[in-house]
Amino acid sequence: MIEEKNNEVQYDEAFLRMLLDEENIEAFREHFLVLHPYDQAQFYEEVGPDIRQIIYRYLSPQEMAVIFESTEIDDDEYENYLNEMDQSYGAAMLGFMYTDNAVDILNELDTEQRENYLDMMDEETVDEINELLGYEEYTAGAIMTTEYVSVLESATVREAMRVLRQEAQTAETIYYIFVVDNEHRLLGVMSLRELIVAEGDLYIRDIMSDRIVAVKVTDDQENVATLMKDYDFLAIPVVNDYRELQGIITVDDIIDVIEEEAEDDYSKLAGISDMDDNDAGPIRAAGKRLPWLIILLFLGMLTSGLMGIFEATLDKVALLATFIPLISGTSGNSGTQALAVAIRGIATGDIGGKSKFKLVLRELSTGIIMGLVSGAIVVGIIFFWKGTLMIGLLVGASICCSIIVATLAGSFIPILMHKLGVDPAVASGPFITTLNDVTSIIIYLGLASTFISRIL
Repeated sequence: MIEEKNNEVQYDEAFLRMLLDEENIEAFREHFLVLHPYDQAQFYEEVGPDIRQIIYRYLSPQEMAVIFESTEIDDDEYENYLNEMDQSYGAAMLGFMYTDNAVDILNELDTEQRENYLDMMDEETVDEINELLGYEEYTAGAIMTTEYVSVLESATVREAMRVLRQEAQTAETIYYIFVVDNEHRLLGVMSLRELIVAEGDLYIRDIMSDRIVAVKVTDDQENVATLMKDYDFLAIPVVNDYRELQGIITVDDIIDVIEEEAEDDYSKLAGISDMDDNDAGPIRAAGKRLPWLIILLFLGMLTSGLMGIFEATLDKVALLATFIPLISGTSGNSGTQALAVAIRGIATGDIGGKSKFKLVLRELSTGIIMGLVSGAIVVGIIFFWKGTLMIGLLVGASICCSIIVATLAGSFIPILMHKLGVDPAVASGPFITTLNDVTSIIIYLGLASTFISRIL
């Protein structure tokens, strides 16, 4: 059953399932609707399609809209969930959702399905949805909501409070009230607190703040996320080229953007075209991973080819082959470390202008220190282990040079890609590691070939 502890409602999945099995609609609604939307969404996702069919009968489209907005359904799964519902029920549910959330779902459907749902909605809702559908994906316009509170600069506080009460039910947030002129151009902003404590006869223009931070509808969503993080905003206004207020972006949407961008960067760092879905089949998962794997396979063949070039050197001193994994592995790890530092700096906006050069210089210095220390340790180990100082010096020098080159490449390559307008995460861990394998082998076996007479 649903228990209350310290006035908190406790979610009991088994009890809710029992109520649905018994088809006890009154008891189910009584216990289910008091839960937090997150818990409602968790239950909705956990049960199978058969039980969800019962839920659709027991809940109104408006109640279902609240649940659907709280789900963590993968984008490519929306269509399956909507197909479980009667189409008119699904259209009504989408109509009750915040516009930006409804657009996110409709974007995952094909054109025919999308039009079918839009045909069943009222004209005002369709106009709002079509406006957002027209913006390019991953821009501020695509993730903004049009449900916000705005008042005229010429209004009094008393009139603004009246507007607030009227709009509060449908607005996504009321903590910020945006001030516009008769042409709906953004002039200022004020907080809910400032409006509440102000005298009723004061004009809005006299108490608003005209120091506005706004974004354009064409701005990249990742830049918007950085801006909101830097200013600690709960919402940020979105304007067009004429400074007309088009919508707002709220912090919950930005959290989704940050999570999406982090997953995207992580998948690229792992050499995957897109983050695997846990429910994806082996063929689909393999299809996402194979492109990068095949590219790295050919790069690996380059490494094998280099080994063949230095075959004569390896035949003369077979012991040299023992240390190839050690050198390539160490250089690969140091390159990946530098890569992670550079990509994090680019993603957070901490790297820009002169700081890019400072980062590369710092990583180069770090690489020199790590290379010298690692090389010295390896020289000592090989000397006491194998009893040969020359091979120890050769391996130590190779590790030192490889770490320096790998660290430099790991920091410089993503910065160069960012400068060229390419996603720096494409310089992924596997790519940098393979690249460092090639350079480390050239350094190691090149030095070995040069000083082969002293080794023998």
